[in-house]
Amino acid sequence: MEYKKLGRTGLKVSALCMGTMQFGWSLNEEDSHRVLSATYDAGINFIDTADIYSKWVDGNPGGIAETYLGNWVKENKIPRNKIVIATKVRGEMGKGPNDQGLSRVHILKAVDSSLRRLQTDYIDLYQSHWTDDDTPIDETLRAFDDLVRQGKVRYIGASNYAAWELMQALWTSDKYNLARYDSLQPHYNLIYREEFERELRAVCEMYDIGVIPYSPLAGGFLTGKYRKNEALPESRRAEGRKRAMTEKNFELLYEIEAIALRHKASISQVALAWMLADPVITSPIIGATTVEQLNENLGALNIHLTAEERDALNKMTAWKRES
Repeated sequence: MEYKKLGRTGLKVSALCMGTMQFGWSLNEEDSHRVLSATYDAGINFIDTADIYSKWVDGNPGGIAETYLGNWVKENKIPRNKIVIATKVRGEMGKGPNDQGLSRVHILKAVDSSLRRLQTDYIDLYQSHWTDDDTPIDETLRAFDDLVRQGKVRYIGASNYAAWELMQALWTSDKYNLARYDSLQPHYNLIYREEFERELRAVCEMYDIGVIPYSPLAGGFLTGKYRKNEALPESRRAEGRKRAMTEKNFELLYEIEAIALRHKASISQVALAWMLADPVITSPIIGATTVEQLNENLGALNIHLTAEERDALNKMTAWKRES
């Protein structure tokens, strides 16, 4: 397993990060633990979760993924310093007016709840899940800075921030000498490039911010599981892939499949290898639901695309207009 610095920090994280959105959604606790154990055995030390996972499931109050993760660490006696736990705050965790957002009152309450569920006394990377227009950015960052000084949090990061919002946060940290966002978690993959590449990429390069993209396989589309002229399976996840079902994207799948054949690899391995080849990317977040799926994703680490292959994929998915 390759390990990389998270942005400008000294923290070393694995080249792939295990996401946990599926815990309590498509995976029960026993199967979640099985995937986590295989993840740890493979050398992946970076695990990403959030307090709201997976609140959208009927009967799920939120906090389930953190609870599964905390139980796994305890039951398997995993040395705490051997794993990097990242979690997020922002979403609704109750019915009260202060049970969501990035206010000081919510952050201080939410971090203690996450620490309790995770059964740990510190969080390696604490992230704003998305922005909060009702709270000044300096209030959010002062709360995070206090948590870093208290030792409850080691580093802070942002998720789903626009470039101007990320810059505003960086300026605020610099002005008031507060902890700053050292990572960004953007939505990014071969068929969804513009949001990150238009402006965020340049900010991350300039300020040495670690980039840990989510949905690197476009919710399963870049595995090849969905095919042209084939009916979608009946599931919420499949319904969410309808926007990807375009002629252009199916042509891309054919090209990826041709490249995969040359490398004796799978479509998903090539899609991940494209991202792993980018020096700006620190650690794509994968979401394996089985050990077999995890092992397939791990295979991407051994795929080295040629410059011609990368150029072909970049050209087919380019969002900039030719001048």
